[in-house]
Amino acid sequence: MRIRPFDALNKMRSTGDAAKAPSSGSASSSAGAAAPRDAAQIMGVPENELTPNVQRALLTLMGEVDQLRKDTERLRKRVRELESLADHDVLLPVLNRRAFVREVSRALALAERHQAPSALVYFDLNGFKQINDEYGHAAGDAALHHVAATLTGNLRETDSVGRLGGDEFGVVLTLTTVVQAEHKADELASEIQNTAFVHEGMELHINAAWGVHPLQPGVAVDAAMAQADAAMYARKQEIKAAADG
Repeated sequence: MRIRPFDALNKMRSTGDAAKAPSSGSASSSAGAAAPRDAAQIMGVPENELTPNVQRALLTLMGEVDQLRKDTERLRKRVRELESLADHDVLLPVLNRRAFVREVSRALALAERHQAPSALVYFDLNGFKQINDEYGHAAGDAALHHVAATLTGNLRETDSVGRLGGDEFGVVLTLTTVVQAEHKADELASEIQNTAFVHEGMELHINAAWGVHPLQPGVAVDAAMAQADAAMYARKQEIKAAADG
């Protein structure tokens, strides 16, 4: 409930008046000493100077303070919104590359301080260009949304998902061994491939190659990203060779 400035002023005055009233019993003197001072004295204005003009000035000041509080909260909310926009991909509800690299750095710091390694998974879509060429860029966007939704929908809140560029995605699996990460990456890739996405009434499919690299003490961010990318590329070549054979 909002208290109007004038009501607040009157309440403070009445509190001061109550403090001046005599109390009965032996505790009267101590109670009077502990009671709040007169409201005018608390506000730094002597009682005899609390004229109507001063009251109006005080009310104006209190109103301005209230408005400043509202403006400050509105600005804080806007800053939070802008920070969120700065961290997220322009197309998908996942982190952009800059924010994702920051999450990789945090995972490496966690490993360094607490000997608690995590894992980085690098995903690259197969057949993305063909979908764009055959069905148009809107279909390609639908494919990207499908992958982003699959990744975010099958991970923990402590994990991070980011779009690294084009049709490449990254995942940080916190407190996860390489073996566990490889198992999870395979599950995610299977979910991406086996679940169709719909574009203009058509059910389409896409698949992804993946690579895993541990995030452990002594590993640099750039090196971890490069090694996970290299592992993904090697697996991609294996898939291509198997398809050709």
